Amino acid sequence: MIRARAPGRVNLIGEHTDYNDGFVLPCAIDRFTVVVAEPRDDRAVHVESLGERDHFTLGEVERTGTWRDYVRGVVERLHLERGASLRIESDVPRGAGLSSSASLEVAVGRALSDIAGEELALLCQRAENDFVGVQSGIMDQFAVTLGRADHALLLDCRDLTYRHIPIPPGVAIVVCDSHVRRALADSGYNERRAECEAAAARLGLASLRDATPAQVAGLKRARHVVSENDRTLRAAAALESGDCVTFGELMDASHTSMRDDFEIVPPELDALAAATRAVDGCFGSRLTGGGFGGCTVSLVDDEAVDAVGGAARELGATVYVCHASDGAARQ
Repeated sequence: MIRARAPGRVNLIGEHTDYNDGFVLPCAIDRFTVVVAEPRDDRAVHVESLGERDHFTLGEVERTGTWRDYVRGVVERLHLERGASLRIESDVPRGAGLSSSASLEVAVGRALSDIAGEELALLCQRAENDFVGVQSGIMDQFAVTLGRADHALLLDCRDLTYRHIPIPPGVAIVVCDSHVRRALADSGYNERRAECEAAAARLGLASLRDATPAQVAGLKRARHVVSENDRTLRAAAALESGDCVTFGELMDASHTSMRDDFEIVPPELDALAAATRAVDGCFGSRLTGGGFGGCTVSLVDDEAVDAVGGAARELGATVYVCHASDGAARQ
C-alpha cells in the first residue's frame, strides 16, 4: 500500500500568463488530496472518492465527462502494467480556483509512480489538456508538485526554470471562497486562451511573452498578459525583499487588469476583493485562479487576519487562512 498527498495551490499573482509562456508566482497551500493505492494482480482500476466510485481497465480507458477523467487521464498516461485500487480523500475546495483538479491528478500520479517532480507535473498537465480537454498551462501542476513550505514559486513557463521566493514572516495568505462556481472546461477559460493565441498570431509572435506594451496597447486581452508578466516579476522582487506594501499594490493592479482588460472578474468577486482590501492590515487582494468565480487571495498582516475574515464572511464567503506548503510526496 502506498499513500501520497498533494496540496492545492493559490496563485499570488500572474494570472493567465502561464499558457502565454509568461511568469507566475503561486504557492502550494496546506489543503491536501490524499490517495491510498493498493496494487492489484490484474489490469482493473477501482476508485473510491468522496462517496463516489469508478471502475475501468488499463488499455481501455474512456472519457466520462466527469471528475473521473482527471484520474483516468493520469492513469492512462502512466502506461501501467498492473491495476490498482485507489481511495481518495481531499479537503481542497472543489470549483473554487484552488486547483483541486491538479491536486487530484498529482496525488494519483505520485501514488502510482516515483518519477521526478518536473516529469510528473508535465505528465499531469498533458492528461488535463489531452484527456480531460481543459487547456490549462503548467502552473498548477508545477506548484502542486514542487511547492516549498514558507515559499512562493516563481516559474518561467517558457523554459520551466523556477526558484523559491521566501514569504516574509508575520503575514498570512487569506483565501476567500465566494461560492460563485465555475467549471473551467465549460467556462470562458478556453475562449480566453484562444483569444491570446489569436492576438499573438496577429502580431506575428510565437506567444504574448514576446510582445511589448506598445504592441498590445489596443488589444485588451493581450494587454493584460503583457502587463501581468511585468507585475509578476516586480512582485517577486518585492516579496523577496520583504516589501509587502509594494507586493499588495501589484496584487490590486492585477485584479483591476483582470476585471477591465481580461474580463474574468464577476461582480461578486470584485466586491469581495474590495471589502477585504479596505481592511487595515490587508496589503492587497485579487481574484485568483482561472476566473469567472472562485476565490480571492489576500496578503494580510497576521494581526488583521480576523478582521479580513470578518469582512469576507459578511459577503457570504468561506475563509481559509493558508500557509505555504511543501509539494506532493509519498508518506
